[in-house]
Amino acid sequence: MSLYTQLRTWLVGRPLDPLSKDTRHGIALVAFFAWVGLGADGISSSCYGPEETFRALGEHTGLGLYLALATAATVFIIALAYNQVIELFPTGGGGYRVSTKLIGPYAGVTSGAALVLDYVLTIAISIASGVDALFSLLPLGFQEHKLAAEIALIVVLIVLNLRGMKEVIKVLLPIFIGFILTHAFLIIYGVGAHASHLPQLIPATLEETRSLAGQLGWAHVAALMLLAYSQGGGTYTGLEAVSNNVNVLAEPRVRTGKITMFYMALSLAFTAGGIILLYLLWEAKPVDGKTLNAVAFGSVIQSLGWDPWVGKAALWTVLALEGGLLFVAANTGFLGGPAVLSNMAADSWVPHKFRYLSTRLVTENGILVMGLAALAILIWTGGEVSLLVILYSVSVFLTFAVSLFGLCIYWWRHRNERGKWIGRLALSAAGFVVCSVILAMLLVEKFAEGGWLTAVIIAAIIGICITIRKHYNWARAQIRKVDEIFANQPFGSVTSAPQPDPSLPTAVFLVGSSRGGGLHALLWVQRMFPDHFRNFVFVNARTVDSHSYGGDEDMKITQMEANVALTYFVNFCNSKGWAAKSYLGFGTDPVNEAIKLAEQVHEEFPNCIYFASKLVFERENWLIRLLHNEAALAIQRRLHLQGLQMVILPMKI
Repeated sequence: MSLYTQLRTWLVGRPLDPLSKDTRHGIALVAFFAWVGLGADGISSSCYGPEETFRALGEHTGLGLYLALATAATVFIIALAYNQVIELFPTGGGGYRVSTKLIGPYAGVTSGAALVLDYVLTIAISIASGVDALFSLLPLGFQEHKLAAEIALIVVLIVLNLRGMKEVIKVLLPIFIGFILTHAFLIIYGVGAHASHLPQLIPATLEETRSLAGQLGWAHVAALMLLAYSQGGGTYTGLEAVSNNVNVLAEPRVRTGKITMFYMALSLAFTAGGIILLYLLWEAKPVDGKTLNAVAFGSVIQSLGWDPWVGKAALWTVLALEGGLLFVAANTGFLGGPAVLSNMAADSWVPHKFRYLSTRLVTENGILVMGLAALAILIWTGGEVSLLVILYSVSVFLTFAVSLFGLCIYWWRHRNERGKWIGRLALSAAGFVVCSVILAMLLVEKFAEGGWLTAVIIAAIIGICITIRKHYNWARAQIRKVDEIFANQPFGSVTSAPQPDPSLPTAVFLVGSSRGGGLHALLWVQRMFPDHFRNFVFVNARTVDSHSYGGDEDMKITQMEANVALTYFVNFCNSKGWAAKSYLGFGTDPVNEAIKLAEQVHEEFPNCIYFASKLVFERENWLIRLLHNEAALAIQRRLHLQGLQMVILPMKI
């Protein structure tokens, strides 16, 4: 074992067997773990969403009662609407899959681009806000070290996620439970301690509303509340994550997804609405160097009458758990972002390598890209939460709006086929209206403060995706032409298949799903070395990617397709009177799996030479090499190092 392999195994853990059912069962998430791993994003937004809402009201904080109620209602509307996404798309994909299937590919790539940015910002804003919460406990002089702390935390999360999603959730579970228990206690006690103020709160709110409307007009009051409501839009984020990651949930996945969504909606509505209510009842005011949560919770803890040192320790614990939960929430970006990239890779919007799994059965390329992108945004913005919230909310509500519009289209088209369609259409439409209003308000009011940047980034991602897809479509069309050329190759009759003789010269072909590529190599060898090779062996090293590993049925389909392809080549050779045999292997790394099979073939057929086709482009550049698998060259190098001969046959397209 090489030093690199030893170091990697120590860092990310031992490889997992993708074909073992025990492995699949071991990494699937039950509802509780899914609530921790995917729901933390939503619940953690209560650490900054309510504060942004409350601050946006300015001096008119009495209107916060409306926003507390609206926040709780909105959470349930969006959650119930996304339950429909879980039902319709039980293999995952979330907003991207909904938009693609129900509206069209360009709506899908728009939603996908927004989701990718959303998950990058999930990591960035959660880390930045968490560090803010922790640094609220320290003297102001420590503020200059926040960015360095944020960078270090992202690096730690990247390493944890490379080990596997369930492992990182177990590490972060105590933080999540601690947050839920402490915040539930503070909200219940804080509201209960000032329960005597509640009867006066509603009349006072109504009176302030009438007074403000008399001074400025109802239109101004409505605009103020809409702006504050949309400023707290970050509160509703995270609800998309479950529908996007249904494929990693334990069976039955739809039921598990709905239970997880209920846990998320209930906990988020209670926490976010309760915190806004605490701001009102305890008259929380902004303090330099402290979050509004730190101010409100400090007042509640002080009222308990504990010893000052005990009270200070309790506040430190609460804020440390807030910061910790935000770090748990950042992990949602490492789960959801790679899943979106994987789905987009399946549709050729991004490089196909984003579908590949690592030895730990996680989408390693996606994890690295999300982490590096989050680092770049944090460094560029200096970790400024107010700016990140604007960028974040715009991307989130663009995805929500497009997805919910797709659901509206679906229920209208199927109004004569599905029962209870009116209620579901109404729910989807209500969610669409809410999300569209928030999105419009954010773009209008915050365009100059950062909204424009979100639009530019999403447009740039869409442009890159369209360019990549055009190339893949062109390459696929060229490969189809090759397949068509070889499609009519005549078969002879197979009366008795000749048996391979291991002592005779053997040609070993590394083949994939393209019949044209395999036949091109076979006939090229026969033409260049007529009557030399007596055995023809076909090797297919299949990659177990994120889609073939989506469930037992997906894996069975992949195995069946691979066997059909190999059987075709063996039958073709037998029909010509040539002895043939096939080998099939599955792994997360196509190169490693091909080498294993090649070594196995060499043991049985020591007098063998390996052949593989490689696409050759007239104008090859770094982008072409990025988009296409260079496995043939890597396999050739590895075999040559072992003293085995391999020839790469160019297939020009």
